[in-house]
Amino acid sequence: MVLTDYFTDDDAGLRFTREQASRFAKEIAHDFNPLHDQDAKLFCVPGDLLFAVTLAKYGLSQRMCFTFSGMVSDGTGLHYRERDREGGDLVLVDGQEKNYLEIERHGAVSQEPDLIADFTRHYVEFSGKNFLQVLVPLMSREGVMINPDRPLVIYQQMSIDLQRLDIDRPSLELTDTLIQVDGKKGDVRMRFCLKSGNEVVGAGEKRMALRGLRPYDPAGMDRMVESYVGYRRAHTA
Repeated sequence: MVLTDYFTDDDAGLRFTREQASRFAKEIAHDFNPLHDQDAKLFCVPGDLLFAVTLAKYGLSQRMCFTFSGMVSDGTGLHYRERDREGGDLVLVDGQEKNYLEIERHGAVSQEPDLIADFTRHYVEFSGKNFLQVLVPLMSREGVMINPDRPLVIYQQMSIDLQRLDIDRPSLELTDTLIQVDGKKGDVRMRFCLKSGNEVVGAGEKRMALRGLRPYDPAGMDRMVESYVGYRRAHTA
């Protein structure tokens, strides 16, 4: 993975084109969320790409929490700002100081490029498998589903807590999934463990927001899954 292929960072700030962001979603994260499609009317840069760039620039901390507060559109010039005097926590803002991402960082930090690249690749590949492997069975179990004609799944937060940073062959495994439904809104939590080889060295959680929930409809869900699989096949052929 050559991360610099997927963003531009110069005096005008950190920027992403639709083509760069969409290629990262498909090629690296294997994420086929319609929000990341290059031609989408409602387009946003993948949160996993912001996560990857942050680690590349600032390193991997033992404890990190990424909270997404705005959808980044193509061409938006972004800058990192220190949120506290210690210089640990960061915010990602545009030229008008609008906040898009808050990053909490604690503990030791690794700047080892191979570890960061390996950890990033494994996380975004794990994260990109949400829809078919996590959300579909979870919605089926709870008797709800997103709108098959306008599916809206929003990345809210991700946190990791590592016991140590001398990690070899990093991997992530799903340990639990939870959903809290409030009318047409849903809050999904994916909990996972982090491994170094076969040893568990940490844990993490990813939170997603579902919008436009409705009662579960098997035919509608089948149509949505078929559309997703067809779109993925067309873009990975």
